[in-house]
Amino acid sequence: MYLYHFGMRELPFTLTPNTDFFLNLKPHVEAMQVLLNALRQGEGFIKVTGEVGTGKTLICRKLLNEIPKGFCVAYIPNPYLSPAELRWAVAVELGLKFAANIDQQQLTQMLQQHLLGLSAQGKAVVLILDEAQALPDESLEALRLLTNLETERRKLIQVVLFGQPELDQRLGGDKFRQLRQRISFSYTLRSMTLGEVTHYIEHRCQVAGYQGTPLFNAAGVKRIFSASRGIPRLVNILCHKSLLLSFGCGERTTNNKHIGGAIKDTIDANQLNFKRLFSLMSLSVVVIGVVIYSMRAGGVW
Repeated sequence: MYLYHFGMRELPFTLTPNTDFFLNLKPHVEAMQVLLNALRQGEGFIKVTGEVGTGKTLICRKLLNEIPKGFCVAYIPNPYLSPAELRWAVAVELGLKFAANIDQQQLTQMLQQHLLGLSAQGKAVVLILDEAQALPDESLEALRLLTNLETERRKLIQVVLFGQPELDQRLGGDKFRQLRQRISFSYTLRSMTLGEVTHYIEHRCQVAGYQGTPLFNAAGVKRIFSASRGIPRLVNILCHKSLLLSFGCGERTTNNKHIGGAIKDTIDANQLNFKRLFSLMSLSVVVIGVVIYSMRAGGVW
């Protein structure tokens, strides 16, 4: 790879959600503030949604690392589970020990007693689900019923949902109006601005150990921003491929050719840019047609 070539300790643009590379971008900071404030207030449901690649899993990992003291955490990264599997997963995450042959009613009773015991010790329980849009309908309802467990003063369990926009679409239907009304706090992640992409690229290079002339000039960053639409995951992919091409050519920085090659090799960036270009070309044809028609009608031709 290009680590030695560019004088880096580690790869700066990997797709794994490494919290060492967390940058205090406005949307990510706001999302963290919403999450931490909601947890401290003891709210039942908290929701963070965003398009694919906008950093939901990174924020989820950051939350796991910075969860306030006094919280017991159950983390489920893959919630494509039936209601029964969901209850088993929560019980296991909370450290419950039970016989394999107990039924769902017994498991629910054990969960309730365990949650009451933790509450008596002054501990709050939070269930964090990543990729929550994958939850089956029956499991979403089971999740709502699970949060019915409460004392006179507070909920015995809080739930944080991280999901794609499809989660909002599902919760918008009448079928889930009861669950929707229990979501006290929510936040929608946006893509990065051009200025944020510039800061993001520089930050990740510095954290990786790079010192020297910026690897991406202003024009290159602008092109990456345009091709990625400011989506962090696509920025990572395009930057990584650009550095590979620069290394392959023996260059010390990236140039327009390297970035162009990275964009060409990235299907998502390519397809969407083509669609945008096609739309602009279609619009131009329509405008030109209207102008020509007007000129003819006005006797100019």
